[in-house]
Amino acid sequence: MIKTAEQLAVMRESGRLLAKVFTLLDSYVAAGQSTLEIDSAVEAFIRNDLQSRPASLGQYDYPFCINTSINEVVCHGMPSAKDVLKDGDIVNIDITLEKGGFIADSSKMYMIGNVAPKARRLVEMTFEAMWAGIRQVKPGARLGDIGYAIQSHAQSNGYSVVREYCGHGIGREMHEDPQILHFGRPGTGMELREGMVFTIEPMLNQGSAKVRSLKDGWTVVTRDNSLSAQWEHTVAVTRDGFEVLTLQPDA
Repeated sequence: MIKTAEQLAVMRESGRLLAKVFTLLDSYVAAGQSTLEIDSAVEAFIRNDLQSRPASLGQYDYPFCINTSINEVVCHGMPSAKDVLKDGDIVNIDITLEKGGFIADSSKMYMIGNVAPKARRLVEMTFEAMWAGIRQVKPGARLGDIGYAIQSHAQSNGYSVVREYCGHGIGREMHEDPQILHFGRPGTGMELREGMVFTIEPMLNQGSAKVRSLKDGWTVVTRDNSLSAQWEHTVAVTRDGFEVLTLQPDA
């Protein structure tokens, strides 16, 4: 669970490379593209340009490099040639990358063309909720502090927090202890210690927090078909606070 300085240095490099993937996508993702095309572009960039491994491919028998969750899809959306992005869509792209034996994990929302104000606000408030949680990270803080900060920000702005899915420890394995819930009570839960590394990845819904899984066994959607948004970073606990390992200049 606790990473050494040497291990953290490797994870920092994995995170830096993963941020490069999103920088590529910033100028690539657009209306008219299929999510399968995006998956292919990401795989080629990770393997060929970054000399790294797309860690999601084959994990739990998942057949793609990325998740692409559009509009009412909460998480784990599977790339498809049939899913073509169109004007007004919001889409979360979730990517993992392994370099030197350690994995980084991040996701980002993309707004396609002319996005309705309510959808844009959901995306922005979810981004703010993630950062509200990240800012709680420091030695001596509790996991409940993170969850409470996210839940409070979401609910005060009229959104619900998905409870079935959470952040997680990360390192040599994609999913390690502890689980990082996006709701909770301050002062409760595991105490944070320097060297812990985990993801913070809240999913906020416009309507009810209830979700359901589709027959493909992966895709999760809102039960009421309301819009959902998610952002994610890999975060390390430092001596006096936190370091976001997957940070882009604007996210």
